Amino acid sequence: MLPASLLSCEFRGSAAIPRFLSDADRPWIRTLIEECERAVARPVRELEARLRETIPGAPDDKRKLVAHLLLGFARSRVASPVPPREARAALFMAAARGGRTRDEIVSGTAADLGVSPGVLLDSLFADLPGERLAVPPRSLDPADVGLRSNLALAQGLLARAHSVRINLEGNARAVVRHAALRGLICAVTRGAATDGAHLELSGPYAIFRRTLLYGRALGAVVPVLAWTRRFELTARCDVRGRSSLVTLASGDPIFPSAEPRRFDSRVEERFARDFRRLAPEWTIVREPEPIDAEGHLFFPDFAIHPRTDPRRRWLVEVVGFWTPEYLSRKLERLRRARISNLILCIDEERNVGEAELPADATVLRYRRRVDAGRVIEFVRALR
Repeated sequence: MLPASLLSCEFRGSAAIPRFLSDADRPWIRTLIEECERAVARPVRELEARLRETIPGAPDDKRKLVAHLLLGFARSRVASPVPPREARAALFMAAARGGRTRDEIVSGTAADLGVSPGVLLDSLFADLPGERLAVPPRSLDPADVGLRSNLALAQGLLARAHSVRINLEGNARAVVRHAALRGLICAVTRGAATDGAHLELSGPYAIFRRTLLYGRALGAVVPVLAWTRRFELTARCDVRGRSSLVTLASGDPIFPSAEPRRFDSRVEERFARDFRRLAPEWTIVREPEPIDAEGHLFFPDFAIHPRTDPRRRWLVEVVGFWTPEYLSRKLERLRRARISNLILCIDEERNVGEAELPADATVLRYRRRVDAGRVIEFVRALR
């Protein structure tokens, strides 16, 4: 978690405004990157000292944040003629035998190892973090470093949140799925837009155990938000001992995550490919707008309809590998929602009884692969 001293913010009343890095900061960020390049083959402690030095034109709080990030990127190696553990063991064993002065112990041990006393002493602690030698850093770009620093700042703030609210539009399923996979305590309701959602999440400071792990999980949601069409995140956070309101929104310069996976499983990916091949006159939409299922949003895997008649629309949900508890809750909500145009594809290995299934849904069971041909036959027969 980012140290509290590195939470670069401007306080305005009850709000804490993150002081994000911008294009104007790139010149001095380049200076810090060059310091990393010059530190190659030198002890890491020297790099740390150089990154602590002030730079003309660089705001001190921002410089410290970037320096912290660059040190996290830094790689190093142990370089000593005698492996440090071997040197320490030999020297301490010689000292334990007693009867000699310090210089005699060092000289005798060095002779036994075939090195000079100075080399032996240099080898003793060569594996300490500050004594390891810096190796050439990976290629770094000032713009990239700035965006990553901004992401670290946003995640550091959320790691100290009591509560978080997110309103988003577009690609809501990816965010909700990511939150669920990370084990976040999350309630999801419909947003103002047809493809929008409103998320209420508990923050780590509202939980009394494992706050560090939860804070990291919450922070991991931030880069995924960059893939939505629009979002606004509001969090109540402890910032330097003050309870403050922090807002993140679309357009904030935050490093995005890798593009979210288009499919949750190979089964879904194969079904989409097979459906497009077998029914070119039909449209298949991945992750259509969510359905309100008794106060809980249901995100269907697919929507299908004839290209010439969008009103004849069916929702397709592939139920594969889920825990029994999750599956039970999901089926119960679908039963109560009474979605009449739902095709539920159930993995036979889930061992779901007929009484557990929604009465209004069409159920097709599959083994290893959803038969797109059966789905097509069913929807074509209902003309």
